[in-house]
Amino acid sequence: MFPRGDFSATVWFQFFIVQISSAIFHCSAPDLETCPDESLPEFAFIGRSNVGKSSLLNMLAGEVGLARVSPRPGFTKMINIFTINKIWRLVDLPGYGFASGAKKESKRFNRAVTGYLRDRANLSLVFALVDSGLPPQEIDLEFIQWLARHTVPFVLVFTKSDKSSPAEVSANIAAFNEKIAAWFVEPPTSFTCSANTAQGRQDLLGVIEELMTAIQAEAARVEKIIAQKKNAPTRKRGPDLQRPW
Repeated sequence: MFPRGDFSATVWFQFFIVQISSAIFHCSAPDLETCPDESLPEFAFIGRSNVGKSSLLNMLAGEVGLARVSPRPGFTKMINIFTINKIWRLVDLPGYGFASGAKKESKRFNRAVTGYLRDRANLSLVFALVDSGLPPQEIDLEFIQWLARHTVPFVLVFTKSDKSSPAEVSANIAAFNEKIAAWFVEPPTSFTCSANTAQGRQDLLGVIEELMTAIQAEAARVEKIIAQKKNAPTRKRGPDLQRPW
């Protein structure tokens, strides 16, 4: 799966390691227009409020305070962007369906998220988070259908796997996949994760590594073609004997 947009191979190092060595807060953007430049690939995380997104991001990055964990659903109200290993970005998107805040404010955040997911050229992949301890929720199903309809690349991440029995988790995941099956030729890739036990951490980082490798290979291929065209000898045009000058 290739990301959107074109990237320059010179922006990144020649290798990419799954382990996260640095996670630096870049900015909080209220909308797509105020997001930083599109020079680095971005991997966005989003889910229903209280799905455990902030805890998962902290576990993934190995930074306890990277994303602020709040007992109040819908705490994240901006597009929060972090630069990882200086070569890609992790994007913490506002949760959908949160109850706090005015209705007008909620609509504004929803528009910001929609604009980002639909129009951000360097968005490589969305990690769509779903609570594995719950049966399929209508709001999650609607969001996945929206991603499918707008051809936004994503994988499913079933969170909080340690909170319920393995049988219940499996049953909920199977029921969710059955609900969305009609929208896809092939079922979306899915993972089961726990922020408490770090289950799924290497799986998610492996997905990012795979895409980063593909991005770098494609960027190198494009730059090689450009360099070849630039260095190609210019063919001299012969005289036109039909012209009087």
